Amino acid sequence: MNDTVILHADATPSAPALVLRPWCTGDAAALVEVSRDPALRRWTSLAVENEADALRWVRGQERGWAAGDRFSFAVVEKQPGSPDGRLMGHVVLKEVALGKPSAEVGYWTAAHARGRGVAPRALQALTTWAFDGPRAGTLEHLELLHQAGNAASCRVADKSRYLLDTVLPATPPAFPGQGHRHIRRRDT
Repeated sequence: MNDTVILHADATPSAPALVLRPWCTGDAAALVEVSRDPALRRWTSLAVENEADALRWVRGQERGWAAGDRFSFAVVEKQPGSPDGRLMGHVVLKEVALGKPSAEVGYWTAAHARGRGVAPRALQALTTWAFDGPRAGTLEHLELLHQAGNAASCRVADKSRYLLDTVLPATPPAFPGQGHRHIRRRDT
């Protein structure tokens, strides 16, 4: 796991600064807690019931870092002098491959952190890192996919300059309803 990548999002008048750091096993208890949220369960595929599930999920995120194809970050409130703080959410850059001009982003926000600009700020930090970071020059655009009924995700996409590109058809059973594909190009 590459634990040296730490991203930051500035504070706003109504919300603290954020630190984006790779997930670690110490996050398991907080992950179990935020996973109890019915809205998070409705709109994401996160299936964490207990600490063992959380540890499996975190190890999966660590494997993505090791393979270099999935870069997943815990989003936490910034604490002076420490990368640890209250878990606010998650952002991920996934389906990354050498020479591939696109990748996908994803995110979720803990219930206690919603309405505070956490997702747009974290997504912007991830987007900047994706376009200007270690793979600078290889990615031409990023895709953000979500269920069509998730109005909050549409707002996050708009705030983050991911433009609605396509309405995707339902593909049951995994995706029983329509979806949206938003795209952010490098030069946006």
